[in-house]
Amino acid sequence: MNPGDRVRVERAGVTNEGVLMPSSTSEHLVVKLAGGYNVGITREDADVDVLESDVYDVESAQTESGPSEIDFDDDLPTISLISTGGTIASTVDYRTGAVTAQFDAEDVLRAVPDLAGRANYRGRVVTNILSENMTPGVWQELAEAVVEEIRAGADGVVVMHGTDTMQFSASALSYMLDTPVPIVFTGSQRSADRPSSDNVMNAVSAVEAAKADAAEVLVCMHASTSDDVCALHRGTRVRKNHTSRRDAFETVGAEPLGEVDYDAEEVTFRREYAERGETDLETHLDLEENVDLLKFTPGMDVDRYAEMLRDADLDGLVVEGTGLGHVHTDLIPVLESLVDDGVVVAMTSQCLEGRVCDRVYDTGRDLLDAGVVEAGDTLPGTAKVKLMWALANVDDPAAAMQRPVAGELQERSVPWT
Repeated sequence: MNPGDRVRVERAGVTNEGVLMPSSTSEHLVVKLAGGYNVGITREDADVDVLESDVYDVESAQTESGPSEIDFDDDLPTISLISTGGTIASTVDYRTGAVTAQFDAEDVLRAVPDLAGRANYRGRVVTNILSENMTPGVWQELAEAVVEEIRAGADGVVVMHGTDTMQFSASALSYMLDTPVPIVFTGSQRSADRPSSDNVMNAVSAVEAAKADAAEVLVCMHASTSDDVCALHRGTRVRKNHTSRRDAFETVGAEPLGEVDYDAEEVTFRREYAERGETDLETHLDLEENVDLLKFTPGMDVDRYAEMLRDADLDGLVVEGTGLGHVHTDLIPVLESLVDDGVVVAMTSQCLEGRVCDRVYDTGRDLLDAGVVEAGDTLPGTAKVKLMWALANVDDPAAAMQRPVAGELQERSVPWT
């Protein structure tokens, strides 16, 4: 038997049937099952039958020489593909069965062939990290790369990003860039070796969104568990609300800005948006990194947190309070002391819907008297990114936290479902 043969392997009472793949060890067989998964089987005591020879040309799949070439079509728009890491452009290494990330434009087209013919592509790598390792410094590098691509003539930009912190990076670029073209973040909840992978549909839909008319920072991910529609979320209003579902991302407090019909290849928008070309490209790349996000919970040791906050020597603090924006009464003097020391303290809510209003109860009024500013219905994570940006770019960051800058703060919180 040889790699590429269809085989049936029986061992320890279990039967697996599929295509034999190259194995990294002589002690194991690797079989690709019909559903797309690879399974490793110990050779010892395994009974193997060859059902069909050479059904898959593994050798050619592994030894394609040189990068594939991308033909440019003057009639197609140019989309820049920028990678920061993540699984969206991953492919399977058939020698080991491992999923490996691929990054340049040619690799992305090999991983997602459905992208071919939709646009001309340029590809570049900003970093290759797990998204939980994202930093403000990388946001700045990413923003600079996006600017370079737009100045070089890109009609739209697709940023491939790990899903865990995508909402933070999308928020950061929403504040750092005034863009004349769409900047679309996308990722994959499930890797390319899984039959339920969402990488192809998300990538294709993101490219279609990047060709469309909304010149904003968007997040493009599955709108449902089906492979039919991707939602387009405004970068400052989106939140990852599930650990593993393909439709994990949701716009909070409103419906998504738009959607991409995957089969019809059609992009539609439901709400007002910044139109392509109406804004000149401008940058506001500075960030004040000495900002923290504090989630209040009952039973917190106020004295301990007071000491930690004093030692942190912060320039800004976002508090994720309960309900309308409340914390334990004993924490209010601590926040007031920070404000007196020049720290901007902004209040957000742990609730997914609604907005902060500290004029209803005594605690809220005391917080306002202490100098804490209300951030409306700004999401806590977005508020942290906004405060980092505001401290470095505006004269009155406290006032900026109370007005919309990039669509993060809605005028009213009303039922929308």
